[in-house]
Formats: sequence, structure tokens, C-alpha cells
Amino acid sequence: MRKLNLLLIAMVVMSMSSCALIGGIFKAGAIVGILAVFIVIAIIIWIISLFRGRS
Repeated sequence: MRKLNLLLIAMVVMSMSSCALIGGIFKAGAIVGILAVFIVIAIIIWIISLFRGRS
């Protein structure tokens, strides 16, 4: 099974050009980064609203 996975990965890497592969990685990283920033900001706003609601 491990050889099959390695063979599949090798075929995917060889079928894509290196520029397309790196571009895809950076696009995915940028999207995940933007989502992470929005989630962190939402959590901070939620925590602030909890403290303001108590007073």
C-alpha cells in the first residue's frame, strides 16, 4: 500500500509543472491564512462582547 501511495504522489508531481505546483501551494496558504485571521478577529470580538455584557 505504501508503494502505491508513493507511486501516486510521484505521478502527480511529474504531471504538474513546478510553477503550477508552487502556485497552488501559495494560493491554498493564502486562503487558509485569511480564514485564520477572520476567525481570530471574530473570537476576540466575541470575548470582548462577553466582558461588556456583564457590566
